[in-house]
Amino acid sequence: MELENRKVLVVGTGISGIGAVEALQAKGADTCLYDANDKLDEKEIRAKLKSQDRVKVVLGNLPQEIAEKVELVVLSPGVPTDTEFVESFRSRGIRIWGEIELAFEIGKGKVIGITGTNGKTTTTSLVGEIMAAYYKDVDVVGNIGNPYTLTALDSTPETVTVAEISSFQLETVDKFRPEVSAILNITPDHLNRHHTMENYAAAKEAITKNQSREQVCVLNYENEYTRAFGEERCSAHVVWFSSARKLEDGYYQEGEEIYQAENGKSVHVMNIHDMNLVGTCNVENVMAAIAISRAMGVPMEKILSVVRQFKAVEHRIEFVATKGGVDYYNDSKGTNPDAAIQGIRAMSKPTVLIGGGYDKQSEYDEWIEAFDNKVKCLVLIGQTRDKIAECARKHGVKNIILADTFKEAFDICVEQAVSGDAVLLSPACASWGMFPNYEVRGKMFKEFVDQLEE
Repeated sequence: MELENRKVLVVGTGISGIGAVEALQAKGADTCLYDANDKLDEKEIRAKLKSQDRVKVVLGNLPQEIAEKVELVVLSPGVPTDTEFVESFRSRGIRIWGEIELAFEIGKGKVIGITGTNGKTTTTSLVGEIMAAYYKDVDVVGNIGNPYTLTALDSTPETVTVAEISSFQLETVDKFRPEVSAILNITPDHLNRHHTMENYAAAKEAITKNQSREQVCVLNYENEYTRAFGEERCSAHVVWFSSARKLEDGYYQEGEEIYQAENGKSVHVMNIHDMNLVGTCNVENVMAAIAISRAMGVPMEKILSVVRQFKAVEHRIEFVATKGGVDYYNDSKGTNPDAAIQGIRAMSKPTVLIGGGYDKQSEYDEWIEAFDNKVKCLVLIGQTRDKIAECARKHGVKNIILADTFKEAFDICVEQAVSGDAVLLSPACASWGMFPNYEVRGKMFKEFVDQLEE
């Protein structure tokens, strides 16, 4: 789509919205930045914009005279696509894009798109490092914190873009077409936004919407949603990975080894202890990263040299320190039950666990069943603490302590843990309500650990 002089409404004034405005301005679009929250400070918003004077900023109600002239709407990921406001434009035949679609429209080079309920950030970071070790011009963007729109402007035909993409961002896919895509897993999450698992899975699957058999999609054979998708309706060439069985084709874990299979013949790839990451979830992330990188033409030797040196992503089963004989782990990115299951499975010691937070309408039975007698004390905070406590008692967990603040929860953990134990922050819930995001929650946890005596 030609963007020059086109009247574009950017909805949402966060980092994605600002990035979209800058990209549109660079392409000569007539841009209006809009947010329904009239309590925001227009001066603060304009201060974030390079092109401050050329962008109209509207807060509160959108005037009809502006709405009637809009030719394209660009939504920030946090803006639901099924609202009456969005539908008012869609019903008029106006295209609804997101950050990913806009960036793909103006960007150049090859794109790798990675999604899934859990493991996206670790896999994206690892793939980014592998690509950077082989290609000269690599951008790591998207849900990982760096807006795709800000790097797309400077991309060239030689650029390799590695994008972590959320279900929110995939709701507005139109022409987006990655060279290699990956859906790491699909488990219940964000049902307050997507309403049903079918809608959520469909959003994830949209990453392959425009791929053909010439492109590759990497899928988890051990996830019921991704397996059904790959076997029944994926348009791309599927490359499987499995942590539970030997495959005829794809990458699989057998014991402590990873293998690559092709037409039933297996070749040894690496021992899982040759990497710094822990837990089955990370073995899966590594296999996915290897599959993606091989599909991008990176030699196996180069891939494995990066994998062996790669450290855990901050806030994802991240070892913080040992204080008083107690190991402290920050898994603040465990923002849903399935992610938190991976966190507790990675623990090998009696564990004092901090859980709870914002309610995304999740169920917690499978998470609590995964405790497997490892959790000696469950400390709960936030909006979901009573709901989780009730569920935990139903499953026989007896030592449950409710805390009013995050600091109180941490102090309880210190009291409960003895030498030889582990303290794990893996909440199974989003951070909203108590924290602006999971990063702030994780950093606070690490600060509390740092303040403890050795």
